[in-house]
Amino acid sequence: MTDGNAALWFVDRHPREGRGAKTAFREAWDGGRDLSFDALAEGSARFAGALARAGVRREERLAMIVLDQIEFPVVFWGALKAGVQPIAINTLLSTDLYRAILTDSRAAIAVVSFELLPVVLPALREAPDLREIVVIGGDTPEGAASFAAFTDGAPALAPVACSGDEVAFWLYSSGSTGAPKGVRHVHDALRVTCDTYGTQVLGIAENDLVYSAAKLFFAYGMGNGMSFPLSVGATALLYNQRPTPDAVTQILSAHRPTIYCGVPTLYAALIHKWEADGTHPDAPLRTCISAGEALPAEIGRKWKQVWGVDIMDGVGSTEMLHIFLSNRPGDVAYGTSGTAVPGYDLRLVDETGAEVGVGEVGELLVRGRSAAADYWNKRDKSRATFEGEWTRTGDKYERDASGRYVYCGRTDDMFKVSGIWVSPFEIEQALVEHPAVLEAAVVAHRDDDNLEKPKAFVVLKDGAGEAALAELKEFIKERIGKWKYPRWVEVVDDLPKTATGKIQRFKLRTGA
Repeated sequence: MTDGNAALWFVDRHPREGRGAKTAFREAWDGGRDLSFDALAEGSARFAGALARAGVRREERLAMIVLDQIEFPVVFWGALKAGVQPIAINTLLSTDLYRAILTDSRAAIAVVSFELLPVVLPALREAPDLREIVVIGGDTPEGAASFAAFTDGAPALAPVACSGDEVAFWLYSSGSTGAPKGVRHVHDALRVTCDTYGTQVLGIAENDLVYSAAKLFFAYGMGNGMSFPLSVGATALLYNQRPTPDAVTQILSAHRPTIYCGVPTLYAALIHKWEADGTHPDAPLRTCISAGEALPAEIGRKWKQVWGVDIMDGVGSTEMLHIFLSNRPGDVAYGTSGTAVPGYDLRLVDETGAEVGVGEVGELLVRGRSAAADYWNKRDKSRATFEGEWTRTGDKYERDASGRYVYCGRTDDMFKVSGIWVSPFEIEQALVEHPAVLEAAVVAHRDDDNLEKPKAFVVLKDGAGEAALAELKEFIKERIGKWKYPRWVEVVDDLPKTATGKIQRFKLRTGA
């Protein structure tokens, strides 16, 4: 690639190509604002100028703790134009985690949505390398600057010249197996995901209207809600609150997007709501995708019945920036993750690194040009994950006779029963097929003989009685095998998850 600075292609070319007046981003709530491609180009250039005026230097870090609102793309692309590295940080963390990330990243400046200040401000006050705090909206606290004041009168700065191999931005991993890690991505990686998944699987077009329930602060949402729409000049809807079933229903009905991007938990909750309501919204959906956690087959089938549109389930990671393994239009096999996205190569290997055969379980490795540069300040972890051109995903899969990949679980989640590997996801998928079960998670638990057996945690649908629990063990035996049934079933109000919708089974194991 020859573009160098990613902002040139994603942002600055659109006014030149005649779509400057078109809406790039729309806030999907009452009183929400629109941001045109012209305004994005101009606003990001002025934000870059404001950074230079404030003395924020090239390759310093900018902590973005910003809700999904039109300032997010302005800040992100403005930082790239200035050569400053934005760090898109989860907006749902605790003060302690913000403190740890700010300290670890050595961010020089932070941009924060006003609504998040009660949790974030104590961490900002203690961040050792932070020189500037910029607040979007609301009253500006002492020692901080409002976003308007910070950018007012700043010169419009042209994007700095750089190599496509330079680090452009950071993400912190979702923490599905522990503390988040700083993942550093280069400029070219953004374009790679658009040329592979965005173009060849999602098939996004300029006339699309995209709504991603997954937020911009993590890799899946950043592609869906920002880089993919910008790659073709489409329009993206932004929503700054939690994507509850009620909220998503309202957005689908009021704004009528053509592409919807969700996660399995939310797909299940939406179907449950619409079944209870006896109706669903009217929207011209032509494409729906899912990632973050493997999609249960039953959820996909029910969604197709409602909309007449398949959910294309896929697999991505923070380390690879977006989806590299996916079902695709006209080739959806529920219960599988599909096949490699064009531009990526896959391998399944055993504990010795040898490739496994069809129907055998192995760890998934992926090769593609969107791979991260490394983990910040974690050399051993970087060397263990990024093996030359190959990246270890930490996911266990098997490949079926058709060449599709079937998810088995995280490497840390797999366990053996009677000497046979058991996939927690396989049991969970069977559990949610029971009419009383909304969600399920399965972990290993030791019995009185100190042998590992499956234990299930289930969230029941409204109105489902605990009498249904007596049926579940036999239900599983009949569907997937007598040795795989959960020896213990515990009803819970909800399951611990990351902001991306991934179940944090390690928390269940700790309490199991």
